[in-house]
Amino acid sequence: MDAIIRMATSDDTQRIADIYNHYVLNTVVTFEEVAVQPVEMAARVTAIETLGLPWLVAEVDGTVMGYAYATGWKNRQAYRHSVEIAAYVDRRMTGLGIGTALYIDLFSALRQLPVHSVVACLALPNLASVMLHERFGMTKTAHFVEVGYKFDTWIDVGYWQINLPLD
Repeated sequence: MDAIIRMATSDDTQRIADIYNHYVLNTVVTFEEVAVQPVEMAARVTAIETLGLPWLVAEVDGTVMGYAYATGWKNRQAYRHSVEIAAYVDRRMTGLGIGTALYIDLFSALRQLPVHSVVACLALPNLASVMLHERFGMTKTAHFVEVGYKFDTWIDVGYWQINLPLD
């Protein structure tokens, strides 16, 4: 799949919200339960950019079909070299390599920053997401049982992690 990966702009927030809201309203891969409005998504993008972290989008034929970002891990000073990452792909485009393309550029961007630890939180089971994160060398470091409740179902979460070398 030929995708153009670039930094997100305010013009992308409607599409980002559309992609994400499918997962909010129809799946357990995010624990949000109410659709996120574009203005809120714009605030999230701005907050991450303010931290100096990347929020990327994947464009296919001029349309945003996925996104990935890194955000600060916790808010204490000692965590300043750790980030949490996530990626979401338009439901019609999953399995076509867009998530991989986004993570290639996301990890490349993170290696240019003073980031040491990269963490991802995954609702389980979710084989596709597990495979994506493990493709980038991340390993499972934690498993929490029934910590989320959505659609009348208890949901486990797992944490995957990789440490990047700091120069």
